[in-house]
Amino acid sequence: MFTNLIVLGIYFAILFGIGIAASRRIKNMDDYYAGGKSLGYWMVAFSARATGESGWLLIGLTAMGALAGVSAYWVVAGEVLGVAVSWFFMAKPFKRLTDKYDSLTIPDFLESHFGSKTHTLRTVAALCLSSFVIIYVSAQIDITGKAFETFLNLNYFTGALLGFLIVVAYIFIGGFLAVVWSDFFQGMLMFIGLLALPVVAYFSWDNRAELFDRLQAIDPSLLEPMGATSDPWMQTATMLGFAFIGLGFLGSPQVYARFISVRDTKEIDKGRWVAIVFTLISDAAAVSIGLLARALFTDVGADPELALGMNGEDTLMVLLKDTFPAIIIAIYIAIILSAIMSTIDSLLVVASSAIVRDLYQKVFHPDISSEKLTKLSSYITLGNAMLALGLAMMVAINVPGRTVFWFTIFGWSGIAATFCPMIIMSLFWKGFEEKGALAAMISGFLAVPFFKFYVQELPNIGPYFEKLDVMGPAFAVSFIIGIIVSLVFGLKKANANS
Repeated sequence: MFTNLIVLGIYFAILFGIGIAASRRIKNMDDYYAGGKSLGYWMVAFSARATGESGWLLIGLTAMGALAGVSAYWVVAGEVLGVAVSWFFMAKPFKRLTDKYDSLTIPDFLESHFGSKTHTLRTVAALCLSSFVIIYVSAQIDITGKAFETFLNLNYFTGALLGFLIVVAYIFIGGFLAVVWSDFFQGMLMFIGLLALPVVAYFSWDNRAELFDRLQAIDPSLLEPMGATSDPWMQTATMLGFAFIGLGFLGSPQVYARFISVRDTKEIDKGRWVAIVFTLISDAAAVSIGLLARALFTDVGADPELALGMNGEDTLMVLLKDTFPAIIIAIYIAIILSAIMSTIDSLLVVASSAIVRDLYQKVFHPDISSEKLTKLSSYITLGNAMLALGLAMMVAINVPGRTVFWFTIFGWSGIAATFCPMIIMSLFWKGFEEKGALAAMISGFLAVPFFKFYVQELPNIGPYFEKLDVMGPAFAVSFIIGIIVSLVFGLKKANANS
């Protein structure tokens, strides 16, 4: 325990040092919310990936690798494809347009892009973003509590509160710049840690040649790429449900804030391969950790929860204890907290920008000074964090059987389905109308809870949608509604002008 506390003390001291250093660079709102739009590709690539992955990667995806087997690699395929499409095809046009409009936030971009004469689009975007960001942050706080409980034997609620206070402190001090600098540091830790563990564990295992034979003996479905069922529709739903997670990289505000902050489009050309390689290696390593732990610590015919904890969420710790000495395990605890905090900080700054920049300043107080806004941003960040903490505590008390994997994916899906289809159509379809953007955003926002809490409970089709999950269906609804509304209003506009 003492070793763990020393390592974590050093880690937290580095984070606070980053926050203090960043605070000296904060002169105005551009600095607080976009890092002065001067960041290089290494910073942006690692920050975007650290933000997009979260503690879900180290605790949720490792658990899913242990429970689902090789079918969990569809998550890897979906995320790599999503990151590649985002960096190769969307990042540069988005950067050019946000520079043209002098945008600091996604609602800024939308209002300028559509030439809105009212603040309706900005207001709805800011409210939708804030709502799902708070849900997503609450999922990360939940992971923080589980991480402290699992790795340091602290009470869940004490751990959640401690992690919450640490991350809020350095954001409060340094804003977006502190977030990006800390994300770079934390992203490097995540990458090295995820790469090292499965490699060392595999080559330390005397019977590694028997890996696949052992998995076959434990549960033959672990080696089935399409999942455990023989139903082809259920297999397809399983595959797509995992792969669709990567759709969230096609416009989610917390990720695309990095493209606003990058120095220029040349940095995007340099950073794309950094982001793709990071995603491929880190995600594949997480699933592989799960498979190795399942093979090593689950007896033939036994329930994996007996060895790997409830819902497999002790998978990482079980393999760590078998592979590394105490000092290395302490470093891994810091890496796990890095993954969690690198997402919490980014989301809190995004939510703060939605309320302060997009509502308070742009809608109600356009003449307010930059100094007052910067100070207000810090307090709104703290307020959002408190709301997320309260929600996390409520969920922990009332939903004891929740899993890290699906709790996090619900928040991720909500943000993605609300914004990604709209961002894609804004960049690539000239006929996309403002009212279509509004309809796409609202329908995507509402479709996530509709599919999660209604469709998945229906007899007959519910189990298929449970495997498919909410991201793909909500994405489709947002696209379809946005296209239909744009065509209708585009036709009306054409008739009015003729």
